[in-house]
Amino acid sequence: MLKEFKDFIAKGNVMDMAVGIIIGAAFTAIVKSLVADLIQPIIGIFTGGVDFTNKYIVINGDGSVYESLAAAREAGASAFAYGSFIMAIINFLIIAFVVFMLVRNVNKLKEAAKKEEEAVAPAPAGPSELDILKEIRDSLAKK
Repeated sequence: MLKEFKDFIAKGNVMDMAVGIIIGAAFTAIVKSLVADLIQPIIGIFTGGVDFTNKYIVINGDGSVYESLAAAREAGASAFAYGSFIMAIINFLIIAFVVFMLVRNVNKLKEAAKKEEEAVAPAPAGPSELDILKEIRDSLAKK
């Protein structure tokens, strides 16, 4: 069983997947920074400086008011954190768009390489027109 596991791990697909997951985790950190440090301030300009990540509603019904979402969570209040959800949606849309652009460009490169390969590929080997004419001539000469 250990040998089978080693064979499974050594396969190229598993290693490719592991590299993809590691790169994806690093890419997620970059996108989070992009959203938090660049996009969110721009959104804040258009919404009058509103910070979506700190938007919430306390739903435990006791009328308590907290300075921030972190303070509400620390106090054990039930908070409906709709701002965090909005930022998660924005993160997802940005990640999906960037991945789409990457896949689109990789596919274009693959298509260009394939077309170039097809253009360079030699014609299938077969008799030339001259060879066929010689065969016809020889065939007619025999009769």
